[in-house]
Amino acid sequence: MNVKWRKLLFKGSLWLTLELTLNYIGIDDIADYSEYVFERNQTALLG
Repeated sequence: MNVKWRKLLFKGSLWLTLELTLNYIGIDDIADYSEYVFERNQTALLG
């Protein structure tokens, strides 16, 4: 069980660090757009 919590904490910390860094640089919108593109395809397959 400890391994899962460590993995979750690591991934969450990595995501937060990258999100803040990209937002500070000003290219966070590009990352958000790519998430939209990939999620749009997944939603279409489920629907």
